[in-house]
Order: sequence, then C-alpha cells, then structure tokens
Amino acid sequence: MNDLGELDRPGTPAGPGAADAPSEKALGSATTASPAPEPAAGREPSVKQEPAADRKPPSPRRGAADPVKALMHRHRELCERAVDPLEIAAGLEAHGITERTAARFRHRDVFSLAEEMYARVTRDGDAPASPAPVAPRVRADWVLLTLLPGALCAAAVTAAHLTHGRSRLFAVAAGILAVGLALRAALRRGPLGRTGHTAPGGSTLWISWLVAYSLLGDGLLHSAVTGGPDGLPTGTADGPWPLTAAPVLALALACAPAAWIAHLFTARGRRRLAASRGLEDFAAAVRPLLLGTVVLFLGALAALLALCAAFLDEPAGYAEALALGALLFIARLLTTHGFVYAPAVVLTATATVQAAALATVFIARLPGLGFLATPVETLVTLWGAGSVPTLACGAAALVLLVHATRKLTRASAHAPPAPSR
Repeated sequence: MNDLGELDRPGTPAGPGAADAPSEKALGSATTASPAPEPAAGREPSVKQEPAADRKPPSPRRGAADPVKALMHRHRELCERAVDPLEIAAGLEAHGITERTAARFRHRDVFSLAEEMYARVTRDGDAPASPAPVAPRVRADWVLLTLLPGALCAAAVTAAHLTHGRSRLFAVAAGILAVGLALRAALRRGPLGRTGHTAPGGSTLWISWLVAYSLLGDGLLHSAVTGGPDGLPTGTADGPWPLTAAPVLALALACAPAAWIAHLFTARGRRRLAASRGLEDFAAAVRPLLLGTVVLFLGALAALLALCAAFLDEPAGYAEALALGALLFIARLLTTHGFVYAPAVVLTATATVQAAALATVFIARLPGLGFLATPVETLVTLWGAGSVPTLACGAAALVLLVHATRKLTRASAHAPPAPSR
C-alpha cells in the first residue's frame, strides 16, 4: 500500500515501466517475508493490478453522455434520407417530439435538435446544402386541368337548356361523365393532388353523392314532403322534380381558384417552415394562414355563385352551396397534405345524413311510421328544403376545420415529399 500511495504524489513516475519495475532489494525482502501463495486449482494466476495512476477512467455510457446519438439511432432512416434539417424537424414532430422533449436533449427547440442531427449524420460524399423548401412551380398542365371541369360543366348545362326530350337526357349523361373524368384528372395533378397520398376509394363515391344531391336533392325532398314526386326529372328548374344547376356549375368552376388557393397555402406554409425556429411559433403563424385560405376560397365561390345564378336565372342558394364548398375544400386540403382518414369519415357521415333525411320521408308513408318524417318535415317547413344539406354540410365543414387547425399547423404536414430514389 505504501508503494501505491507513493504513485499518487507529485513527482512520482507515472509510466508503466516505472510503476511495474520495483527494486531488486524490495523483491528480495518481499520474498523472504512471505512466500507467494500457490494459485488455486483450475484458476489462472491473478493478473497484477495496475497502479491507480495508470488506470483509465471507465468510459461513460453512450446513451447518457450523448443522447442525440441515441435519438439518431432510433430515427436512422429519417436522418439518412433527409435532404435538409427541416425534414428531420418535421419527422421528429410527427413522431411526438415536442419543445419540452428537445430540452431533455440539451436543445432549445426541435429545429436546433434537427440541425445537429442533420450535421452529424454520415452521408456518401459531401452533398451541397439544399435550399429552403419551396412550393412546386406552377405548371401549364395542371392549370389547364383545373379549368377543364368548369368548362365542361358549362357546356353540359348549356346543352341541357338547348335540347329537349331524349336528346337532353343524352346531353346531361354525357356532360356528367365528362365532368367526372375531368375532375378526377384535376385531383391527380397540381396543388389538389399529391403523389403517394390518395383518398380512400369510398370518398369518391360520397363526394359524387354530395354533388348529385346539390343538383337533385332539394327538388326531390321538397316534392317528397308535399306528396310527390309525380314524375322523373325533366332537366329544368320548373319540372315535377326541379333541378338546381347553379351550385353545381359554380362548384365546377371553383376548381381553378381552389387549386390556386391551395398552391398559395402550400407556398406560404413552407416559407413559414423555413423561417420558424419552434413548433409553437410555426403553428401560431400557419393557423391564421389556414383560416384566411378558407375564407378566400369561400369568397371566390360566392362570386361564382352570383354569376351562375344570374346566367341561369336560378336561385343561388348561398348557404347550401357555401357549406358544401367549404366541406369539399377543407377535405381536399387535408387529403393533399397526407391526412385522408378524417375527411373520408366526415364525408361518409354527411352523405349518410342526407340520404337518411330523404329515406325517412318515404319510409314515413308506411302505416304507423309517420313520426319518422317529423324532424325533416319541420326543417323543410321552417327553412326550406335546402336547410337539410346546409346543416349537414355546415356541421361537417366545421368539424373538419377544427381538425385542420390541429393537423395542418404541424411542421410534418408541410415538409416536402421525400425524393424518389
């Protein structure tokens, strides 16, 4: 113990040679004083313990000393495919990493944590720093595609007004098919569509039902409440089953402003993402942008409704058409940013409510079931046939708007799509 104690004093040799080479006199005296014990059977002779000065301090655990490296290991794929720190920040936020969580990794916010992870990730070669994410450029193909549904719908409405009898039926059927195909193409390209995020197949069916109801539903409901209908629709607003073409034509024409407004929202959102330094700051900046986007679209739709109503000499039905337009626009915004489940559920529920309202009026004609139509008949008597779709679509649009203020204000919703490899 005295020899070991001497090694801790200043001036004592610390090298392995000086520490492990005692004098011959000390060895001799140690031998005569006490013989070395024989090693036990089956055991290796004990290794001579190094002095305290030569012992290296135990290396700290990687997880405790370098928590960022442990986080990088858990999100290795995200770090390797990221083209900039913003994509890592969006991915971390999507996995539940908050500002408070970033503080445990010794960072003030998620963005600074993502910057360190991006700087430390190992890549093949020295890739140049990528620019801030920007919205896709305006392309001529999607501009034409968004104008096509409105143009075809206007042509179909004009043909329906200029033809009669069977020719009108054929013109309306061809117009519906052409508008449907054009709308499908417009939703696949440009700001209203996104590769890799397609709406569930049932959503298209329910969207078609909602649009068809705005064309035929009010006339059928009013006729059913008053004891009809007495015949099939004739394609005019004064027939036994009146049609309201102004809202449908306005919605078809609104595809173009909807695409431009969605493009504006994407561009401004990514610009806010590049300038933000925290998730809460980003959400606070994007929330009024989202609300302004919805208001801007409703203003454009209201102007188109006024023009179509004046051109077709029909009532505009602002409340019903604006509620349906808001529902479809917010649902499409969520879908294009990767949130497809909630829009599909809400659209299905809305279409089901409208179908149930119609069904109860006809079922109530059976003996003993007249009470089923009382709520619908009360609404139609007080506020007209358009009150049913207005309440259904308005409530659904409000639910989706609240959902969008939570989802579309997240950084992960505005991260640019991963490049194809």
